[in-house]
Amino acid sequence: QARLDDAKEADAPPLNELPLDEARAGLDAIPENYGVAPKDVAAIDKVAIPGPGGEIDTRIVRPNNAGDGPLPILIYYHGGGWVLGHVESHMREARYYADGAKCIVVHPGYRLAPESRFPAAVDDCYAVLEWVHQNAGSFGGDPSRIAVGGDSAGGNLAAVIALMARDQNGPAICLQMLVYPVTDTYQETESYETRGEGYFLTKDLMTWFIDSYLNDPAERDDFRASPIRAKDFSNLPPALVTTGGYDPLNDEGEAYARKLEAAGIEVEYINYPGQIHGFVSMAGVIDEGREFMDLATASLRRAFAG
Repeated sequence: QARLDDAKEADAPPLNELPLDEARAGLDAIPENYGVAPKDVAAIDKVAIPGPGGEIDTRIVRPNNAGDGPLPILIYYHGGGWVLGHVESHMREARYYADGAKCIVVHPGYRLAPESRFPAAVDDCYAVLEWVHQNAGSFGGDPSRIAVGGDSAGGNLAAVIALMARDQNGPAICLQMLVYPVTDTYQETESYETRGEGYFLTKDLMTWFIDSYLNDPAERDDFRASPIRAKDFSNLPPALVTTGGYDPLNDEGEAYARKLEAAGIEVEYINYPGQIHGFVSMAGVIDEGREFMDLATASLRRAFAG
């Protein structure tokens, strides 16, 4: 509530009512103290990964005191509605997971909409997975221990990449970490109707994101846009899924976890009933955001240990 009060006092226009460049700058203008304190890491390397639409600007975060031998890898796809965010916007989370799980975090800046619409982001994110698997040895990573994760639209992309890797006999993934993910672009759940206004992420803002991302409403049926509409959920990686009770995406995130469970997938589902969308990115001022990040690092360690 305190964070919502801060936003109300700031009286800034909704992001979807701003010019695109101002909306993107607005995401970066969130106070620094909102995010978790940056962890010390051994190095953050800049890498250009070849992609289907050109080079994908990427950061490779290496942890301190990780011991000998190749390290496990988390590929973390940032949130921002496929429209906002960039390779630096979620770096605090990337550093936290690298330090806590003693893994290398690969953090790509995939193409954004509306300049590059669906499925450009999906194609970039899958290209990153393949590159990481093929080149892990070059940066001290273990290609047999790769997890994917992301928040919001990044959670959507992580879920989609897990489905694609299964369907295309791609690299094995040991965990999909889905943080308040977009799983259905139809926006028809009860949480959209009852919590779609006044709780940071709004239904109108999500509509703007989806309209900016998709070329045509018919694409909402494509599992690469709405992973909950995939026809088969078997043989997928174990999943960690979290949702917030005051997030319009709450119901679709829970429904995705239940779909995975029904298909026999090992799922750790955690709901924070009093939380809003984005609470993990506000872990510096919201205790449950930090609580989840610690839980996530423990899940990563277990997945990497096999």
